[in-house]
Amino acid sequence: MNRIHSDPRPNWQKKLEQKGMYFHTLRGEPYWDESAAWQLTSYEVDQLELATNTLHEMCLELVADVIENRLFGLFMIPPEFEDMVTRSWEEQEPSIYGRFDLAYDGVGPPKLLEYNADTPTALVEASVAQWFWLKDLDERGDQFNSIHDRLIEAWQAMHERDASPIHFAAMADQIEDFTTVEYLRDTAIQAGFETHYLDIESIGWDTSRRVFVDGSGMPIRRMFKLYPWEWLVREGFNRNILESSTRWVEPAWKMILSCKSILPMLWQKFPDSPFLLPASFEPIAGDYVKKPIHAREGANITVVVGGQIREQTEGVYGDGQYVYQQLAPIRARDGNYPVFGSWVVNGVACGVGIREDRSIVTGNTSRFVPHQMID
Repeated sequence: MNRIHSDPRPNWQKKLEQKGMYFHTLRGEPYWDESAAWQLTSYEVDQLELATNTLHEMCLELVADVIENRLFGLFMIPPEFEDMVTRSWEEQEPSIYGRFDLAYDGVGPPKLLEYNADTPTALVEASVAQWFWLKDLDERGDQFNSIHDRLIEAWQAMHERDASPIHFAAMADQIEDFTTVEYLRDTAIQAGFETHYLDIESIGWDTSRRVFVDGSGMPIRRMFKLYPWEWLVREGFNRNILESSTRWVEPAWKMILSCKSILPMLWQKFPDSPFLLPASFEPIAGDYVKKPIHAREGANITVVVGGQIREQTEGVYGDGQYVYQQLAPIRARDGNYPVFGSWVVNGVACGVGIREDRSIVTGNTSRFVPHQMID
């Protein structure tokens, strides 16, 4: 596994924008960084794929345990939503995608840092942008990336089950969210769905019909929302969610997996897994990372090394419950710490996107660096 220097393509910004990626530069600094590239061997890709598929199966087993033993309180799921989560699981409501964030050095096994199971982003760059970067570099080049095809397959499987139209919603003032949703919407259209886009704030409620509606008054039968479940269930209209017949993507049972409470629970259930780090709801010995169970984008993270705080990030998630996870052995390359975002789509590992930072904590502006496979 090597990090190499790479010459950026001429007019690389325009090339990305032609593929729908307009957020290549953030705060005046490149977010998309093709001045470097990662080279992965087929063995290393096999290890990432094995870890992702194994972690996915372990997570599904954990969901079954949580529901059977009604451990919803550990995930801060409001009591009135427990039956909805249970019903969603028992009816096998389908999931489209998720992203495991892994620490990997190419030597030891990949280690789970967290699971972005509900609203993962960095999708357009992992699926589309880095693929066309590779083809511009080497038409015959290879990459661990079948994300696009798998997304279409996932929507096709859902279409065979129920062909009702899908509304896609995001916060329109967030360019990455809007771009991600429009990309997912395009893959759903390719799978045969009738789709509609609307801003999250434009979702209405028809009191007489007891249904969510869009701006034209059309009932929302199925909704893909790039909006976290833990926010949604605490909105002023949360009771309407329970009353409506709207089907949700990602499904309600993902409330469990999108919470970092899975980290100590997975460790308790699978202590011999090579893909897990020791984790607990209480402080642990040695070097560790303290994480709010619902934090996002590297916010409110505390890294403790040798009993002293090495790094600490700010954010708005510092008032809730925490988990403690052993510090992962992330090796810096050229002063950068990589995190491997490994995608599972339609239940199958299908690609990786690598983000890196000079901080050991990956944040919302940490750079995306493309990769290629080598023999």
